[in-house]
This record gives sequence, structure tokens and C-alpha cells, in this order.
Amino acid sequence: MKLKKKIAKKSNTANNKKPAKKKKKYYFGKDAHNAVVEYQSSQERKQKNKVYTEKIKPSFEKLAENLIFIHGFSQNQDHFFQLKNDCVSFLFEILEKFDPSKGSKAFSYFNVCAKNHLIIQSKKRIKNRNRHVSIDDENLSYRDKNHIEGHQIVESPEHSLILKEEIELIHEVNKKLKEKITNEKEKLCIDAIITLFNNIDDLDFLNKRAVFVYLREISGLNPKQLSVAMSGIRKQYRELSKNNIEYKLFNFSRE
Repeated sequence: MKLKKKIAKKSNTANNKKPAKKKKKYYFGKDAHNAVVEYQSSQERKQKNKVYTEKIKPSFEKLAENLIFIHGFSQNQDHFFQLKNDCVSFLFEILEKFDPSKGSKAFSYFNVCAKNHLIIQSKKRIKNRNRHVSIDDENLSYRDKNHIEGHQIVESPEHSLILKEEIELIHEVNKKLKEKITNEKEKLCIDAIITLFNNIDDLDFLNKRAVFVYLREISGLNPKQLSVAMSGIRKQYRELSKNNIEYKLFNFSRE
């Protein structure tokens, strides 16, 4: 009787024993890291393809999926697969750039690269979505649709004609200024301005800083000389526009 109780007690203890924990298998752990190193060290294309297809690509796919889900980069199924495939292709392109000698893990490197890639693609998508409006959009009001339908991509002939006349007037003003200027540095500056206007359609990038750089390069004047010369030209322009209101194209608020 006592033996039966001991056996029963031992049986109950065994049944209550917690099952052994299974080792957690990471989708991009040590095996994937070693596979990347193996891929980089392999010289044969066939072997590299095999390592990538069997050992690396599944980890890249899981990494892309997790990042898209966690950060909400896509809510649409079709776009999700497109974004995922694009991200995996990007990771494949930078596969050789990972340097294991620096001590970092492959997961850390490719996780950062993939996240940055997805952020960039998401920003591009938002920018394009905000830039384009569909006439079939159900959220558009009747008034909005009329505005879109009446929009002209090509500028009106009137606007083109006015713009052409203004450009011709600018050339005329520059010519008049050149006739009035006597200072040698101001002459170099106005010649540079005229050259700039004559070649304005060939310039790739144009803002205030770029204009100053172009003028400096064309005139050969240093920044201080150019600034002084432009101040002198502005004074001449004010004098010229006083006598001829038609020439008053620009308004300079300061000397």
C-alpha cells in the first residue's frame, strides 16, 4: 500500500514538472550572419546563388515583412508585396557592403539599411500622392473636379507673351546700365549679369546663392568686390528707373 502511494506521488510530481523550454529560433540570427559571411567569401557564382536563395533570402524577406508591419509602411496588400520585394532587392544589392570585420552583426546592419530604405520609399510615395490628384477620386467635390478639368498644363498665350516682353525689357535695362557704368569692377559685374541672362535656359540650378556663384565665376571678382559692384549697379538702376517708369522691374529694399 505504501509502495503504491510512493509510485502515485512520484507520478504526480512527474506530471507537474514543467516541460523544457525550446530554444527560440531567430529568423536573422547567427546562422544568417554566417551565411552572409559565406556568401561574401565564396568565389563561385553558383555557390553564392545557392547560399543566398537557401539561407539569406528568407531572412531578408522576414526582415522586410516585420519592418513594414511594425512601422506601418503599407496598408494595402498589393503595395505590401511590391514594397517587400523592392526592399529585398535593395538588401541584395548592398549584400557585399557589409563588413563583418568591424564586429557588428549582420542583422543590425541590414535592419538599419532596410528601415532607412523603407522610410525613403514611404516619403517618395507620400510626395507623389500629394502631387497627383485623380479626377475619379470619390472624395473630390463637384467644384474641385471642375477646377481640375479646367486646369491648363501649358501656359496661356497671354502669359507667355507677357513673360517674353519682360525678358526683352530686362535685356534693354541691362544694356542701358552698361552704358551708364564707368567703374571697371561694375563693368565686369554687369557683363557677367548680361551673360547670365543670355544663357539662363542652359542653367541646371538657379537660386540666390547659385546666381551669386555664377556671377563671381563669370566676372572673376571676389565676393567682396562683387557685392560692392552690385551695390553700385543698384544705385544706377534706381536712377534709371526714376526717369523711365517702364524700367521699374525690381524693387530693392536695401542698398
